[in-house]
Amino acid sequence: MKKRPVVADLVSKQPLPRMFQIRQKFRRERIPPEDIPATIERLLREEKFISQIRPGMRVAITAGSRGIANVALITRCIAEFVKQMGADPFVVPAMGSHGGATAEGQAEILRSYGITEEYIGCPVRSSMEVKKIGTNAEGMDVFIDRYAAEADGIIVSCRIKPHTAFRGPYESGIMKMMAIGLGKQHGAKVCHEAGFGQMAKYVPMFGRAILKHAPVLFAVATIENAYDETAKLVAVNADEVEGQEPLLLKEAAAHMPKILVEECDVLVVDQIGKNFSGDGMDPNITGTFCSPYASGGIKSQRVCVLDLSPQTHGNGIGLGYASATTQRVFKKLDLASMYPNAITCTVLGGVRIPIVMESDREAIQVCVQTCNGIDKASPRIVRIPNSLHIEHIMLSEAYFQAVQGHPGIEVLGEPEHLPFDGAGNLW
Repeated sequence: MKKRPVVADLVSKQPLPRMFQIRQKFRRERIPPEDIPATIERLLREEKFISQIRPGMRVAITAGSRGIANVALITRCIAEFVKQMGADPFVVPAMGSHGGATAEGQAEILRSYGITEEYIGCPVRSSMEVKKIGTNAEGMDVFIDRYAAEADGIIVSCRIKPHTAFRGPYESGIMKMMAIGLGKQHGAKVCHEAGFGQMAKYVPMFGRAILKHAPVLFAVATIENAYDETAKLVAVNADEVEGQEPLLLKEAAAHMPKILVEECDVLVVDQIGKNFSGDGMDPNITGTFCSPYASGGIKSQRVCVLDLSPQTHGNGIGLGYASATTQRVFKKLDLASMYPNAITCTVLGGVRIPIVMESDREAIQVCVQTCNGIDKASPRIVRIPNSLHIEHIMLSEAYFQAVQGHPGIEVLGEPEHLPFDGAGNLW
């Protein structure tokens, strides 16, 4: 008979509160997927875009590692437009060191998002080789993906949103997609070497150099709403990027969701993964920032991570900002995928291993038990499925009266005990 671990006995008597479901309500401008092809066609039919694509041109289209809504469809629409102009499109992974910093790993990430040659209708050329294209304003060498550098034109396809580790006029978006995404592991390493305190400087500095020295034609950028849906698509010419992106970033920030209770004792995150955020869980939502150069999100004493998403392929980066996790997560971790990402960005905290408990129940219990100065008989617990989908979340009974009548919260039921199975895991 297997002996019960002592650590399990230490937390077994910690009661867990009843929880209730709520729906958070946010603004919801959206472009339905069936309207995306016509929207992209209309955007790119402007003369300034059509005039740049000539028959026979080899045109590289970027695709990143984030779980962007409708990303495969958007990529296919751009490729179809290029083909309509008589040019030859191909897709290049633009994701820095992600995918374990290997060509195969990056191609696999694209496949997991449906970006395949069969669906997109053009080749996917994945390589970690880079080519020097020039220098930036400080004389530093600038490298980008070799296939993109040798193309006749580059179309930057990306999402614009607030970054998870720094603030500036250019965060996650067009400039970063060029400087770090197209820069592959080499470019990502160079941009990150000075730390996140300098990212607001280096992202646009390298981005401007790429606009100057590489054959960038234009960008097709998406802004998402709080429900992980496409809210807006915009085409930005190469000479417009520097002026337009800061305005688009402000628009994207206005669409960001948040947890509508500002503080909790324990935040429970069902899944983390690179498909939800570059940090596994977006600190703009969870408050788990890896640097002091950005802030926001819910304030909590403890964070509990229960699982990894299948789409993250074992990359548990961000787990290091949790207080506790489960054996299930620990067994899924692919360190070969996690470590290149952490080494490249020079921040190692995200790949540390927190306390590992046998089950979901024990992981939550240890977080509650180790909180200081709280009512442990009635702790404030917030449970979210992940940091990208927070329309439907759970709150513990301590919030039940406080959220009644909240304009952004609809209470969907009465408090009930969490449904653990015989092994202590949530159904």
